[in-house]
Amino acid sequence: MAEASTPTQTLLDRMIAERQLSAADAAAFVQSRSLQGTSGNGSQEPNEREVLEWLSQEYGVGFLPLESVEADREVLALFPARILLKEELLPLRREQGTIEVATCRLFSTRGLDTLRSLTGLRLKLVLVPREALLREMKKNLGVGADTIGALDEEKSVQVVDENSEDSNLDAGAEDEASIIRFVNQVLKDAIELRASDIHLEPFEHEFRIRYRIDGELQEIPLPAQLKQFQPAIVSRVKILSHLNIAEKRLPQDGRIKVRIEDNEVDIRVSVIPMLHGEAVVMRLLRQNSTLRGLSQIGLGPRELACFRRVLDLPHGIVLVTGPTGSGKTSTLYTALNEINDEVRKIITIEDPVEYQLRGVNQIQVSEKAGLTFARGLRSILRHDPDVVLIGEIRDRETAQIAVQASLTGHLVFSTLHTNDAPGAVTRLVDMGVEPYLVASSLEAVLGQRLVRVLCPECKVPDTSVHAKAFRSRMGIGPDVQLFKAVGCRHCRQTGFFGRHAIFEWMDTDENIRRMILENASTDQIRAAARAAGMRTLSEDGWRLVAEGITTVEEVLGVTTDKDTPRNHAATESSDSSETTPGDTAAGSRT
Repeated sequence: MAEASTPTQTLLDRMIAERQLSAADAAAFVQSRSLQGTSGNGSQEPNEREVLEWLSQEYGVGFLPLESVEADREVLALFPARILLKEELLPLRREQGTIEVATCRLFSTRGLDTLRSLTGLRLKLVLVPREALLREMKKNLGVGADTIGALDEEKSVQVVDENSEDSNLDAGAEDEASIIRFVNQVLKDAIELRASDIHLEPFEHEFRIRYRIDGELQEIPLPAQLKQFQPAIVSRVKILSHLNIAEKRLPQDGRIKVRIEDNEVDIRVSVIPMLHGEAVVMRLLRQNSTLRGLSQIGLGPRELACFRRVLDLPHGIVLVTGPTGSGKTSTLYTALNEINDEVRKIITIEDPVEYQLRGVNQIQVSEKAGLTFARGLRSILRHDPDVVLIGEIRDRETAQIAVQASLTGHLVFSTLHTNDAPGAVTRLVDMGVEPYLVASSLEAVLGQRLVRVLCPECKVPDTSVHAKAFRSRMGIGPDVQLFKAVGCRHCRQTGFFGRHAIFEWMDTDENIRRMILENASTDQIRAAARAAGMRTLSEDGWRLVAEGITTVEEVLGVTTDKDTPRNHAATESSDSSETTPGDTAAGSRT
């Protein structure tokens, strides 16, 4: 009976199969470790890096960890991407007339010989771990470089005139399959990188693809020749979205549903004609996202207690405000999940339905079919609901029906696009809802923004002059440590990984109801809410800064900074300190 392979033997067998190592060298490596006394127990089993370092010493070639070396784009442009990807070679830099080429296969010389014959350049190999090599190749050569390289060589995808009504997908089956693989790779990469949006943008001399990750757009490296395949790529997205591929003069909207492993993603597609072709934006909505509990979404103790209180109300309106993509729907669904039981009937009307909750009746708005928020809401009220969620109050009719629903014994949740919580009052009045109806129906407003979270792998204390000046200006004590973003492989060199919400909660107490009836301004309502204990978005942001979760710049990026010093001072002091309307404004810069 054969003995079970040890981890060392398994590693060496794999490296031999991948032509990283010869059988003779594998035996010599094992013997050298035996002589050094480093073999035997499992805690000292070698890894690929140790084998490659040993190999580099034996054959006199260089070894690089690759994390500290940035590939020279000008050097990369000298070599065909398809061959580099096929042979797993990455040109790094030119030194004294010789190109340094990273590889994980010392004994696979065919690719190196091909590059020498094509370019006539002197090449020198350096060994790198395979995982690091593949990661850097994808980063520098771009998404789908092998597919685009093959198409470019075949020249069989014909780019037609933008004004032509002919489809660009009349190419051969192999070319069509290559475009399908490229689009699938873009979607797969975006989902794996946690992107919320994919932007395909045509320009005169390039076709750019960007992912929105943690609220920031990041450009994705792509092959230089991608521009010539732009119409075919856009047409493929249109086919997936069930859109008219011949229509290139008018905007179109569609949707794609994809499944990758156990992740089901609903993709909303918008196509708009631009100067140099059609631009596409795809919004990724993850259907299987797990909802956290209300106590886990980042609410402070006061805000959490207030939220739980309104969830027990029999009727009234609760609004969540903020810009698009600030997490409003996730917050509302977390609230619904708290009260979803067998004794309540909950009905939602949304565009789109972002989460599917067991036991909740959900309606998808369809403008084409005539099912609008207002029309759907009128029908919902005939189904005897206890709780109603309206995806967004967009117009006067929807606002008025929502108010009437709350006054007839329904608890109504919805979202509104305003800069802060106090601004929701004046927004409803501006929509045409009478102040006395707003005052009698509105129970609370939650303002919300998202700030990026510092990467735990690379964040470091911020001891810069700027940080010291800010600490002094804000009155932050020496016991509170400020951090700054650095950037590493884990966070794709951004310094941030994930996002965290900041909130401001405004209860509609008797004083604020009276001010609504008197048509008070947003600043006056904000001042009254502050006096009653409301913590602004800025102040909640400083709480996260003090906890080392985010940076000062992130908070300033999503809130107004004119009241920054006094806001934090108010947080440090008692809530009863006097404030002025101008000192308490908090909103979005967008």
